[in-house]
Amino acid sequence: MKNILENINKAFDHRVRLAIMSVLSVNESIDFNSLKELLGVTDGNLASHIKALEKENYISVEKQFIGKKPNTRYKSTPSGKKAFREHIEALEQLLQNE
Repeated sequence: MKNILENINKAFDHRVRLAIMSVLSVNESIDFNSLKELLGVTDGNLASHIKALEKENYISVEKQFIGKKPNTRYKSTPSGKKAFREHIEALEQLLQNE
């Protein structure tokens, strides 16, 4: 049981961070507004959770202009994909051991 709990990642404890990583696990990338709309969160709420995941190097940020409008896109990094996969596997193992 202790080995399972070691793979539960605190970075994914919050539902918004878990949702961001879930979206990025099935999409190559997503822009800020699409992610905000999909998750139903405010700009500030989403920005703070993205910042936390970026600090852990779990997501990367790409800023560009489309025409004259800024566009910010997010991708899961290789370390983010690995950490998220381990987190999900640990949750699955935890549920199987009940």
